[in-house]
Amino acid sequence: YKAVIFDADGVLLPSPYKTAADWEARNWIPAGTIQQAILSGGENSPSLKYTRGELTTVEFLQELGQQCFEIANVSVPVDSFLSDLIRNEMIKQLPIMAEAVQCIRARGLKTALLSNNSCLLNGESFLPLDREHFDVMVESYREGTRKPDPRIYKLCLDLLGVQPQESILLDNSSQNLKAAAQLGIKTVKVDDPEVALKELEAYLGFPLQGFVPYTHSVRPDMEIPKDRLQKYLGNVLGDHTTGPLVLQQFGHRHSTRTYFIKFGDRLFVLKKEPADSPLPSSPAVRREHRVLKALAEAGVPVPTVLALCEDRSTLGTPFYLMEHCAGRVYSDASLPTLQPGQRRAIYAAMNRGLSQIHSVDLRAAKLEDFGEHGNYIQREVETWTKQYRAMETRIIPAMERLIEWLPLHFPESQKTTVVHGDFRMDNLVFHPDRPEVLAVLGWKFSTLGDPISDLANNCMAFFLPPHFSALRGLRKCDLGRLEIPTAKEYSQTYCDHMGVEHPENWNFYMAFVFFRLAAMLQGLYKCSLAGDHGPDKSSPDDAEFVADLAWEFAIKEGFRVFDSILTTKPLARCYSTWA
Repeated sequence: YKAVIFDADGVLLPSPYKTAADWEARNWIPAGTIQQAILSGGENSPSLKYTRGELTTVEFLQELGQQCFEIANVSVPVDSFLSDLIRNEMIKQLPIMAEAVQCIRARGLKTALLSNNSCLLNGESFLPLDREHFDVMVESYREGTRKPDPRIYKLCLDLLGVQPQESILLDNSSQNLKAAAQLGIKTVKVDDPEVALKELEAYLGFPLQGFVPYTHSVRPDMEIPKDRLQKYLGNVLGDHTTGPLVLQQFGHRHSTRTYFIKFGDRLFVLKKEPADSPLPSSPAVRREHRVLKALAEAGVPVPTVLALCEDRSTLGTPFYLMEHCAGRVYSDASLPTLQPGQRRAIYAAMNRGLSQIHSVDLRAAKLEDFGEHGNYIQREVETWTKQYRAMETRIIPAMERLIEWLPLHFPESQKTTVVHGDFRMDNLVFHPDRPEVLAVLGWKFSTLGDPISDLANNCMAFFLPPHFSALRGLRKCDLGRLEIPTAKEYSQTYCDHMGVEHPENWNFYMAFVFFRLAAMLQGLYKCSLAGDHGPDKSSPDDAEFVADLAWEFAIKEGFRVFDSILTTKPLARCYSTWA
């Protein structure tokens, strides 16, 4: 099978009839009135016309109210019922179904929503679901037709790009399932969600529980020999760990191949060095293994590393093994799933995590030789300029200006600490119930360098738009309403933690990190042209957009320097003798 199609009410969401029964009991309405009114009336019933988009919400409530009065012989406040419906139980997606959808997508199958639904008073559709979990969403009121009309099934299949026999439909209506089956679609009736998912598992051949976020089936070109991996795990862990080996691949980060492993009752992450890399230097797993061990001993929250294997005969290239750290990873800097007070606490925890990294004593951690001391920014600009030139596909004016401007404004003095190199929110694992960083991920760019570069990198999200492909940002968001600190507040909090002054040349650092990001995005775009369609994608305009942002900061830094010159060295007044 290539696709699974889900109904909404009674499948992904609770059945509205259960909510209707509870509402009727609370409001002294004869039991079954709402359900009878919705199901009666044939093709011209208010509910069918409403879900075909033929009635507005106001018109639907008027007709439904009249039907309920004829059935129960009492006035029924159906507007109150609708408000109760969309406010309470119906907005709670069934957890086991939500997990099943994610498991299906992780295996590379497409998912679709095919719903006989309607719009709210404001004209928006009522679907309290994460739209990112569906490749296709077909809503009856938008299409002017509804299940069991064959046309709406065919529309869904066409949008998915699959044949009927390549798809499975989950619905709670026998009539809808019969129409789908007549087209050749495999069907599963949902009376009990758990029973229905067991049947779906039998058809698909893989479990629909135990989903690990950000994982998917291993890409064909990134397969690793499971028999050799299982033998290696047995040697490392001993005979006490047995059972089937489940292997998935993490879908974020471009260069290092990162795999999720379930072996018996234990969960691991394996990071493997690729045979080649589009980035300036392949992620050296030996360096990552070393820094993770050292930072763990220094009290920095990082994953627990278990073993390093540099024997290429095992899996082809070096790799290291670590414990899987379960928790929450936030990919959206606006933290839409959290309450305002929780958001500020998450940002505070992230800030403390960055301070912990930069506070590590290099000598005590035996990391004094982990990188060169001094001139970190210079080396980074040289490296990423070469990388950009190698991946250039067209002239980006802002990049040309930055390549000339940055070397003229390098910081005169730079502190040296461990730097992460890509510190940002989606590289952190948070505790599921409290604002605490459990693990900092993504150490492939780690070295010794200027800690302010990490802080600036962490602040990029404040200046990127919410739907930017590389990193969802906060630009033009109402941070006060969200209770998220501003970039100035966040960076000042870091400086307070570290006991340092806020850098005067802050705009230079922001220009630098956006220049670096632009070079990375250009590299990813060039790789995509060559056929590398990895998890991190970039459009031809992304690098230019980010480069323009970098140049805006360069201009601000230029004005700051000019103003400081005027303040410290007033221009001499000149008099002309020309008549």
